[in-house]
Amino acid sequence: MSQSNSSKSIKTGLYAAVVVFLAYTMIFGYRKTFTVATFDGLTIAGYSYKTILVISQMLGYLLAKFYGIKYISELKRTGRGKIILLLTGISWLSWLLFALVPMRYNIVFLFVNGFPLGMLWGVVFSYVEGRRSTDFIGAALAVSFIFASGFVKSVGAWLMTEFGISEFWMPFYTGLVFCAPLALFVWLMEKIPQPNEEDIEYRAERVAMTADDRKKFIRDFLGGIIACVLIYCFATIFRDIRDNFSAEMWKEMGFFNQPAIFSKTETPITIIVLVMIGSMVMIKNNFIALRTAHWFIVVGFVIAGVSTLIFKYNQLSPIAWMTLVGLGLYMVYIPFNAIFFDRLISTFKYASNVGFLIYIADAFGYVGSIGVLLSKEIFKVKLNWVTFFSSSVMILSVVGVLLTFYSLYYFSRKYRKNINN
Repeated sequence: MSQSNSSKSIKTGLYAAVVVFLAYTMIFGYRKTFTVATFDGLTIAGYSYKTILVISQMLGYLLAKFYGIKYISELKRTGRGKIILLLTGISWLSWLLFALVPMRYNIVFLFVNGFPLGMLWGVVFSYVEGRRSTDFIGAALAVSFIFASGFVKSVGAWLMTEFGISEFWMPFYTGLVFCAPLALFVWLMEKIPQPNEEDIEYRAERVAMTADDRKKFIRDFLGGIIACVLIYCFATIFRDIRDNFSAEMWKEMGFFNQPAIFSKTETPITIIVLVMIGSMVMIKNNFIALRTAHWFIVVGFVIAGVSTLIFKYNQLSPIAWMTLVGLGLYMVYIPFNAIFFDRLISTFKYASNVGFLIYIADAFGYVGSIGVLLSKEIFKVKLNWVTFFSSSVMILSVVGVLLTFYSLYYFSRKYRKNINN
């Protein structure tokens, strides 16, 4: 590759990384701000009102992920900016109706909010996959989950504490803050160039998939896909509990009415994960990168489990624990959203797309998250959120390590078989 082409590729990668990071951060402003509110004392039929809200939004996400297996895998590369603005607009309108409709009946609007937002990751990632710089760009997009989660909660908490906006109106006004920047960054995403011939040669062409294409892919990689889905399911459960109920956990640990606390833990995680995953762009061999991603995930599970064990013995402060367990969980979660599936496709040279695989994993991940929340409410588990979360992390981290080793063995054997043939 000539020096001029290399320089152009680097500039495109940096531009795309910044734009998709900022765009998805703005999108998060329409999704997660309500979780900063605790809705203390509010119940419906004896169940926690906030938990019902979280489950309602997750159900919307869940259905979007199952629908997205088909929709995102067949997505064309035109009109994507309009799709993003339309879906985000629907989610914002749902927050207005959530504030206007009485409490018992406004639960449905969390479902309405979740469904369109659940489609957006696949649309945004389609701008960046299949490039030599996808590892770095994908890492930037994926860590926006971490940064945005803390940032938008801080904005929501600030609106409530500084302007006296109620818990019910806060999500709508937060959306108002983000609407103009979102439109700008979507417009800038539309300016990202398509992958060139060298990108396609190195990473395999990314194309819309037919039903037969999807069936063949699953048939050829069934064992590995099952392992990856289970790993991702565990990561999603952990991440969602920490993300949706961090306000409750901070309150239980003695931190209350401190809006900056959310950004204080998430910002260092964002930087560390971005550097670690983004640096994998230096690994040219796709199979070595795929193998490295497995080890990255193993280390993440170990960090989450060990830090939680130390915290339970009162040898780690709450802030250090929330930061370390978050780092570990995102080291598991982020590779699947940034590099794992992209390198998998590149290793085996399948004409397909990442959206298909991540939406399979996401769909079952949300099944797990909803199942955990429903179990806690239906069976009236009396543990507080810190105890419930920490106990679960230690157990499932061990299972996660074992599954990751199996996945590594499966894809390594598959790769050697392909080479021999």
